Amino acid sequence: MIPRIAIDTLHRLAKGFPVIALTGPRQSGKTTLARAAFASKPYVSLENPDEREFAERDPLRFLQRFEAGAILDEVQRCPALLSWVQGLVDERRHMGDYILTGSAQFDLISGVTQSLAGRVGRVELLPLSAGEIAGVNQQPRSLDAMLFSGGYPALYDRDLSPEDWFPNYVATYLERDVRQLIAIRDLTQFQRFVRMCAARSGQLLNLTALGADCGVSAVTARDWLSVLEASTLVMRLPPYYRSFGKRLVKTPKLYFLDVGLVAWLLGIRHAASIETHAARGALFETYVVSELVKRRFNAGQPADLYFWRDHAGHEVDLLFETPEGLQSVEIKSGSTFASDWPQAVRKWQTLAGQDALPPILVFGGEESYEREACRVVGWRLLDQAF
Repeated sequence: MIPRIAIDTLHRLAKGFPVIALTGPRQSGKTTLARAAFASKPYVSLENPDEREFAERDPLRFLQRFEAGAILDEVQRCPALLSWVQGLVDERRHMGDYILTGSAQFDLISGVTQSLAGRVGRVELLPLSAGEIAGVNQQPRSLDAMLFSGGYPALYDRDLSPEDWFPNYVATYLERDVRQLIAIRDLTQFQRFVRMCAARSGQLLNLTALGADCGVSAVTARDWLSVLEASTLVMRLPPYYRSFGKRLVKTPKLYFLDVGLVAWLLGIRHAASIETHAARGALFETYVVSELVKRRFNAGQPADLYFWRDHAGHEVDLLFETPEGLQSVEIKSGSTFASDWPQAVRKWQTLAGQDALPPILVFGGEESYEREACRVVGWRLLDQAF
């Protein structure tokens, strides 16, 4: 098993919550992590037809087998079980009693919200972060190789290439999760929609235009996008809510949460082709944003990341609040620092005033240094920068 940063968060939450919910996209390593973090607990997968039938027909006896709790995998397959879990944990009052994992979050999260409110600590597990990959000395040799591969664990603990992994992953996702979450009549049309979303990763989200490009209504585009969000494949990055005296763009931006998946959906089949690809800047931005999201999720925190853009086109790629002030992050895929890179963030700093911390500029180079009042950070050192 590749060591996961989130294991410490699971152990921490298990001291204060009777139930732990470990959610995230398929094949992000949830089951492996849960079994490693709570090795002494029995493991039951509700994908197993016999176990699922037992849980559905006699949920109380199903749970009473586990005097010290258990890991219940793919628990969204039997959402009615959550009410019985509530009764047992309320009676026993043991912390870290049940560990629930699941991928299809519409059913799982709604069940957790209704049945286990106040009793559950939640961790969202995304694919491997750059720090986790580097921790096992498997970081790709170049930035383009990293953008091509992404972070799904199977690509680092098996003899698998991205060319073999991603087409099968997408096909499995379309066949399973989509049909479970929403009625899709034309899977080919939905697959086109997913590719169109990939082409917009890092861009402002316009549902009307997105739907028109796919031949569906804006309402359908919204519903389908909700499927991708529920499966933790994409996220919407909201604009920062303080105006600083300027008219601001209020539309969110769309990001995928694994850059390798985006590259495959864009038709990129070789890492070498990324160097001259028109989407290289968007891929790098997707990579950096997803790394910061992983960092927050691994710590058991909400993303709480934003961007800032005014109607004149000035934009800061990322903003987040710290106890010291507002941290801005600029993202540039080039490997050589250009003097005009800090222009947008300087514009924002004049508006934010004393709230603004010195900006961080993440770029496609290898080294890190201070330049023009910015902390310039190379892509390999991204995990250390924050």
